Amino acid sequence: MAVFTPLDDAQVASFLSRFDVGELTQLQGVPAGTENSTFFVTTDQRELVLTLFEQGDHEELPFFVELLDFLDEHRIPVAGPIHDREGIALHELAERPALLFPRLPGKHPKAPNLTQCQALGTALGRLHRVSQHFPGHRPNPRDLNWLSAMHHKVLVYISAQDQALMQDEVEYYQSVFGEAPELPQGALHGDLFRDNTLFDGDSLGGIIDFYNGCTGDLLFDLAIVINDWATDADGHLDQERHDALLSAYQAQRPLNATEIELWPAMLRMTALRYWLSRLLVVYVDPPAHDLTPHDPEQFRQILLSRIHHGALPLPEPAVSAGAH
Repeated sequence: MAVFTPLDDAQVASFLSRFDVGELTQLQGVPAGTENSTFFVTTDQRELVLTLFEQGDHEELPFFVELLDFLDEHRIPVAGPIHDREGIALHELAERPALLFPRLPGKHPKAPNLTQCQALGTALGRLHRVSQHFPGHRPNPRDLNWLSAMHHKVLVYISAQDQALMQDEVEYYQSVFGEAPELPQGALHGDLFRDNTLFDGDSLGGIIDFYNGCTGDLLFDLAIVINDWATDADGHLDQERHDALLSAYQAQRPLNATEIELWPAMLRMTALRYWLSRLLVVYVDPPAHDLTPHDPEQFRQILLSRIHHGALPLPEPAVSAGAH
């Protein structure tokens, strides 16, 4: 159960009284999630989600609020935080930072079809197009600098072959990205796996969980998506899902020449990013709560596949009247 701080009806009813959202009729803890306490809140007017922040740097929460407000104002399908009558979104409840959101429709796609991939590609392309104008700044906490600094911590726990693989990859990325021109920058989701989206059938209800949000290389965000959304169980890329997603994305934000050149290396680097972060959770920094960590082996296989098979050719952008 991922409710680490229980709440009762009286606490939530008092909290809701600051907002124009109606009176509490039902409160339900949400078992999904790994870091924060989440509740479904029903009032006599609407369905809401209440999040209590249990971990992380609470000083960074205003960045996430500003980013979500910005994306919501630009009609990107996200749950913009609800502000109280004084215009304040970020509050405290049960001695935890708290945010209230509208509840978006849909559920996580376990095996996304081509229409869902196209919808996600379009939404991410639009998000990246507008996020280049977002004024906030939070450095990417899982970029190449992090990989270079942190991979040493897991070497003692993995085989000699994997040690060499990891060290060789980090050196390769330092060479490739260190000599390259700067890639297009903007605000990123930072963790856009399938379970951070909601689909109502084939319609994208919204993109959720921006708590890895940051600013940095837009290509980094796109590579994370492809490595999850368009990858088979054996780590190989699925051509149809890959092309559906990237074609729709590029209709909104075409990749430039530098991004196209660095795309294979970025797919590899983001695969290593998740292999390393999962190894760190298993061996070095286990979660504060009694939760089962994700299996690092999945992203080791993805990394090996990207090394041995490379990237698929990029598809032509789909035609979109909304792209500019």
